[in-house]
Amino acid sequence: MHVHDDPELGPAPADTRPEALTDPPVDDDSARLAADLAAGSQDALAAMYERWGSLVHTIAYRALGDRHDAEDVTQQVFVSAWHGRHSLRPEAGSLGAWLVGITKHRIADLRTQRYRAHRNLQAVAAESVTRPTSVDDDLAERLLIVHELERIGDPRATVLRMAFIEDRSHDDIARALELPLGTVKSHVRRGLTQLRRRLEEVRRATP
Repeated sequence: MHVHDDPELGPAPADTRPEALTDPPVDDDSARLAADLAAGSQDALAAMYERWGSLVHTIAYRALGDRHDAEDVTQQVFVSAWHGRHSLRPEAGSLGAWLVGITKHRIADLRTQRYRAHRNLQAVAAESVTRPTSVDDDLAERLLIVHELERIGDPRATVLRMAFIEDRSHDDIARALELPLGTVKSHVRRGLTQLRRRLEEVRRATP
């Protein structure tokens, strides 16, 4: 089973196969921009973004089905292009095709991150279900979580409560709190890390 075909995550959006992502044609202007970028021209990078930014975003959105993720990938692609400019050989081919290649790698990286995050959450959930506990242990753990949420503070604590106690979607939380979707996702990810670390500390300290 492919990562993006995981039944828990739902089917991937249509037309995400590599062959569906068309490489741009080679032209003289592309070659000139490639040479300028390799020489360290920030103006060339800006011109590349102006010319291919929309294409990169479209490819990422078609593959991932999430506008925020597509925006993140688009930014990462051009940051990677800048950092990788020294390895760029203008005579090797189309600059647009090079950017499309970077885009495919960033999409694959994000899918892998999604998959690992999903599996980690499944593992944590499975452990909490299968780990033998008494009623007192379970109550103590719930009280600890409530205490840690208070210690974390808002808005992260509110985001976590809405996500895991009220079972609301990230989009719904973003709308309700008037926060960017990326900020909500960041609070959930970092908040879970804090809670998991604290629970593990308490479990190790408990005989």
